Amino acid sequence: MTTPRPDIPERTREKWQRMVDLISEIADVPATLIMRTLPPDHSVAVSSASPENPYVVGQSFTLHENLYCFGVLQNDGELVVEDAACDPRWSCNEDLEADEMGFYIGYPIKWPDGGVFGTICVLDRSRNEKALLFRKGLQEFCGVVEDDLAMLMEVERRKTVQQTLRETLASQEAKIERRTKALEEANIALRVLVDNVEERRKDAEQRVYDQIRELILPLVTKLRQLHSDEDVEAVYLDMISENLEGLSTIVSSDVAQALERLTPTETEIVQLILYGRTTKEIANVLSRETSTIDFHRNNIRQKLGLKRHQNLRQHLACLSH
Repeated sequence: MTTPRPDIPERTREKWQRMVDLISEIADVPATLIMRTLPPDHSVAVSSASPENPYVVGQSFTLHENLYCFGVLQNDGELVVEDAACDPRWSCNEDLEADEMGFYIGYPIKWPDGGVFGTICVLDRSRNEKALLFRKGLQEFCGVVEDDLAMLMEVERRKTVQQTLRETLASQEAKIERRTKALEEANIALRVLVDNVEERRKDAEQRVYDQIRELILPLVTKLRQLHSDEDVEAVYLDMISENLEGLSTIVSSDVAQALERLTPTETEIVQLILYGRTTKEIANVLSRETSTIDFHRNNIRQKLGLKRHQNLRQHLACLSH
């Protein structure tokens, strides 16, 4: 992620202003400048408030080889010109011709990523021994400016990251909202589907029950009348009748699980117990001894986990509801 170059805030400009004023006082020079480079322009960003300083903030120059600061940027380092009038390289520069500024010391100012911000420099109309001795001090002030630029870049980077995070968060929230809405719509559709299935199931059960009641139970009633004197056949007819009537209801999962653990004979005995038959009646229906029925009842109790004080018929009745 490339961090954009921030504008220099007023508070930082005020700090730099105090700094260049101090440099001019210490080095005893009429002009201390912080220059901003935005090729092809090179303009005054901060200028010392010295009474003999001819440079004003906003004053702009076009970069070319006869400009002192061009030499700084070309060297990518220090430039010292003690007397431009005696130096063929600088004898035709603008500062000497316009304001007789023949003495110059300058250093490049860079952004933390290595890009050029501009220069910091001092100028005088004659060779200045104090300024020459203050070269390391000027480099230190250059470092202060670069530290400020690094801090501004970091602040800008964090703002960019925060903005990116806010945009990402907003995007995720919008995505979650869309998905939530889609899930709500899917849930509504699912509830409608489940309701329709349940309604159809009830309709199907009702049709089965109606057909049993209208077509089969009348025949069972007639069979019961024909065999009313035969006890065993009557018992089985009663069981058939009650089982058919029970087809319209859902057998509970507890009853289903209990019957899975029983043998076919035990299952038959459970049904007879639920119909209220005594041990003697069950033995008569199944053509077994009562002791055999008692044996099966004990097995049933064990498989259902019943204790001695628990009633088998009541337990079976509870399971079936």
